[in-house]
Amino acid sequence: MKKYLLLFLAFSITSLAQKKEGSTHEVKWNIASTIFLGSVEVGYEYLIDGNQSVGAEILINDSFNFGIGRDANDFNTNSFLLHYSYYTGAEKNNSGFVISPMIKFRTGTYQKSDLDPEIDMDSFILGIGGGYKWNYSNKFVFGPYMTIGRNFSSEVNDEFNTAIEFNAGFGIGYRF
Repeated sequence: MKKYLLLFLAFSITSLAQKKEGSTHEVKWNIASTIFLGSVEVGYEYLIDGNQSVGAEILINDSFNFGIGRDANDFNTNSFLLHYSYYTGAEKNNSGFVISPMIKFRTGTYQKSDLDPEIDMDSFILGIGGGYKWNYSNKFVFGPYMTIGRNFSSEVNDEFNTAIEFNAGFGIGYRF
């Protein structure tokens, strides 16, 4: 996990150092995931122009698939996610409906009980997300979103009887 955190920090510092006139940065947090699942999802977005951005997120205690009915406490996993976002807002301030292709890398383990074998959760997930983002005074942003992805780990897919992962959340953020 430390190497992912260092990579995330290096990405953020590099982006800040290369700040151009008119460019904007955003830090965000999925508050719904923290409240309902006990996981922490924090991220950074570099806003390229008024309609597009690139970003990275760290997901601590990332559980597999939002709706599978398994206890989130059984997961000992962390993920790193990269995405590109395109915003449809008419005001060109990176707000409105958003669509985001993404790549996610997960590491860690899952164990249903002490008697069950430990499952290696290392996997690569390719997917797309969508949602809506409101921008208040070009400083505070918030809105709901969801993602759907394809998991490419046969061990994980066999354990959960599906290769499709679904996640949803409500993000809040600050732009600077």
